[in-house]
Amino acid sequence: MSLMQSLHLPDFEHFDADKVTQQLPTMLEQSQAQIEALLQSQVLDYEALVPPLEQIDDAIGRLWGPLAHLQSVANTDDVRAAYDDCLPIVTQYSTWLSQNSELYNALLLIQQSVEFPQLTSAQQQNINLQLRDFRLAGVALDAQEKQDYAQLKQQLAQLSSQFSNHVMDSTDSFSMHFNDSERLLGLPESSLTQAQQLAASKGQKGYLLNLDFACYFSVVTFADDRQLRRTLYEAFNTRASDQGPHDKQYDNTRIMQELIAKRHQLAQLVGYDNYADYSVASKMADSASQVHDFLQDLAQQCQPIASQEMTQLQAFAEQQGGPSPLQAWDIAYYSEKLRQDRYELSQEALKPYFALPQVQAGLFAIVERLFGIQVAAVEGVPSWHEDVGFYRISQDNKTIGYFYFDLFARQQKRGGAWMNDCRTRQRLGDGQIQLPVAYLVCNFAPAVGDKPALLTHNDVVTLFHEFGHGLHHMLTQIDVAGVAGINGVAWDAVELPSQLLENWAWQSESLMMFARHYETGELLPQTLLHKMLAAKHFQSAMFMVRQLEFGLFDLRLHMQHDPHQPQTVQEVLDQVRSEVAVIATPSWNRFQHSFGHIFAGGYAAGYYSYMWADVLAADVFERFETDGIFNTATGQAYWQRLLGRGGAASAMRLFVDFMGREPDVAALIRAKGLGEGV
Repeated sequence: MSLMQSLHLPDFEHFDADKVTQQLPTMLEQSQAQIEALLQSQVLDYEALVPPLEQIDDAIGRLWGPLAHLQSVANTDDVRAAYDDCLPIVTQYSTWLSQNSELYNALLLIQQSVEFPQLTSAQQQNINLQLRDFRLAGVALDAQEKQDYAQLKQQLAQLSSQFSNHVMDSTDSFSMHFNDSERLLGLPESSLTQAQQLAASKGQKGYLLNLDFACYFSVVTFADDRQLRRTLYEAFNTRASDQGPHDKQYDNTRIMQELIAKRHQLAQLVGYDNYADYSVASKMADSASQVHDFLQDLAQQCQPIASQEMTQLQAFAEQQGGPSPLQAWDIAYYSEKLRQDRYELSQEALKPYFALPQVQAGLFAIVERLFGIQVAAVEGVPSWHEDVGFYRISQDNKTIGYFYFDLFARQQKRGGAWMNDCRTRQRLGDGQIQLPVAYLVCNFAPAVGDKPALLTHNDVVTLFHEFGHGLHHMLTQIDVAGVAGINGVAWDAVELPSQLLENWAWQSESLMMFARHYETGELLPQTLLHKMLAAKHFQSAMFMVRQLEFGLFDLRLHMQHDPHQPQTVQEVLDQVRSEVAVIATPSWNRFQHSFGHIFAGGYAAGYYSYMWADVLAADVFERFETDGIFNTATGQAYWQRLLGRGGAASAMRLFVDFMGREPDVAALIRAKGLGEGV
């Protein structure tokens, strides 16, 4: 039996999207019948009910999961059509399941039984979280209200899918061709070569620019041609909108308004004043108002420093003969020049030391040293693209998890970076343990010619971030699917492991394990290292304010919606920007139209989670700094008490178990280098 068969991995080499369309309705009908039969049993204790439910869910995931994954990484016409056909019936089934009163009552009886105290803490938490989710899904609603809820869930799923497709299509539809490099002055050699390679792949000579983030970032950061910077800035920040050069059929304006309105209806249907309160009910924070106060307080502390940073940038630009005032498409360009002037450090000067193969090997070596695990490539496992790798994680020669690594940008692939689960750790009916398998996805610029892919240091941080998510999933020690890995983890705590691991991309001791020149093998010189570390907090307040802008926008959008006098999405964003932003945004900017985190992902009324979890991660890393960043006892304690326990206890309980106290918000201020300034 092959590894693919033994792990029940998707056969991506022979994947047939139409087969999923044909088989899924029958499977869901059979699953529903199996659950109804289970509920007719005379005795329904934990073992008789919960493991069979997990196995039913796992079987559905084996069929539906690969299609949902391909919708993000290989969105071909047949995949998109099959996904769109299947999404309504998957949503209908999940709504039926989450509102099943008989199943809710069966789980409630287990919670109230004499058996419950004898269950493991993970099993108890699994029951508790399922009952909570039943209530949030409106299990107590009457028949008509349940029907209304189900209809809203269907509509929300379809709207989110349309939003994502519009962003992908508008991104892929834009490009700029140049016969020569006259207008591309200032772009790094690697970016020029990438543009040549992209043109050649389309059968063209010269240079081709597109809206992949690596290309966009390079242009707005380095291109001397100000009009070119504006053109790319406008194209990128008006994707899927009524503005810019895009086909208006991709405009997400109506979709966003409908998503907000229907989320509000859904929240009120199950007894919440607004969707923000509904969202936070399953998170670590106590209430939406507490989150709003948290964000507002940070904004008030950081905004004055961010304003100072912006004033300094404007003064520097004027010294360089730049425009006054700076426009949005000038910020990255002059910020990079100011960084070089202040620290004598160019992002491009660092890239030769961050060749992807070396960074990847260093990342593996770091987690091996930190946790006592081993990471190794596995050959012969089919994937969805030739660039995708497959890897095994083991400890003491015993395999504990696997992951796919899909690291390069390409067409028909969603932008950004993320981790998703392919298989969840759980105990199967035969007593065997199903091992966790993760999808780890990034969008780096691929290798050019004979050169390996060279990463910016921001890319390195992104890679470490996503691998932190992967470790959370793969190093779980919980056998109960509902609380294994990232399952059952409060959304505003799920970023803790990812943001924590980012720190090892900044430490001298860890950087020296992989920062080598791809041609000479020379270690990153101490002079460059010191400059890089000195520049770590460059414009950190401006970055913080930008993230707080996103978080406040998202929260208010879902907290303040009034169906009788609805504000437009643009009005809410404009209001937030007037309070906290230090960079003037063009009136035609439509960033929100491609803000997939909140309109097509899981971060609706939850984008604050990045900042919330950043507090947790900063606090935890201070312990590592005190003990030693490679202190094996601390690494093991973190794994055993927090990382490996998934959702088996509350996020606060796990944090306190590891740290011995509750989080210190001031740790974030210290981590961002803002110190006494706030």
